[in-house]
Amino acid sequence: MENEQSRLPYAAIIAAIALYSVMDATMKSASLAIGAYSATLWRSLIGFAVVLPFWLREGPQWPGREALRLHLIRGTVSAGVATSFFYGLVRLPLAEAIAISFIAPLIALGLAALVLGERIVRPALAASLLGLAGGAVIAAGRMGAEGAHPEAAVGVGAVLASACLYAWNLILQRQQAQLARPAEVALFQNMVAALVLSFAAPWLLVMPGTAAWLSTGTSAVLAATSLMLASWAYGRAQAQMLVPFEYTAFLWAAAIGWLAFGEKVTAPTVLGACLIVAGCWIAAPRKRTEQSAL
Repeated sequence: MENEQSRLPYAAIIAAIALYSVMDATMKSASLAIGAYSATLWRSLIGFAVVLPFWLREGPQWPGREALRLHLIRGTVSAGVATSFFYGLVRLPLAEAIAISFIAPLIALGLAALVLGERIVRPALAASLLGLAGGAVIAAGRMGAEGAHPEAAVGVGAVLASACLYAWNLILQRQQAQLARPAEVALFQNMVAALVLSFAAPWLLVMPGTAAWLSTGTSAVLAATSLMLASWAYGRAQAQMLVPFEYTAFLWAAAIGWLAFGEKVTAPTVLGACLIVAGCWIAAPRKRTEQSAL
């Protein structure tokens, strides 16, 4: 029973990443319609409204000084992560953008040691390297398969910037999860991100049409659910053990591409998937005791 409970954070993070991958697809549709900035701002506002009842149900309490500091930092960072990623996403295929973003977990491993004081163990490092190799194999099979966007280089730069911020975001997520409950984390992230982005609203904000409202609303619900699941998981397991599971995003991207757009699953995709699954298996707990008792 105890061993089964120790696996729950890993199941939660896999579910969170799956939902977030579907959210990426819906946000790409919204960003193409109204721009990455507007789609991100509207998603944050809707996300705040979605999470608010859960926060109220928990018995709302104003966060303490340290928790509030982390909420403000992560909300600001997440605004940069989302806007830059979706800006790049409209200029790159979904699978390629996610492949490029796979530098984030490796950066996060280093940050986990520097910021959180975690001792990086060999299984976590090996898992991340396997996951990175799997993503590289799949990306190599996909790159150049279709005509490149005229601003593809700009898109690559935007996704790389987003990945660096996302690595920091993962560390902040672990710090937040140890001080605040999932609904509080999700509420303040959406609220702070919306406030940060709203400063440019008089010049950049676009009102969505019906289709864009549907895409943005769906993405907000998916993002909020994913955020709460991830926060729950990071409150119960070390960052270095959960970070390798970020690579499963490529598996979901390949599945979404196949189901929604009829993209074929190629040999490089299968090989890369095997490497990613192997990395996750290495990182999975085997009667480890580092999980907290929250």
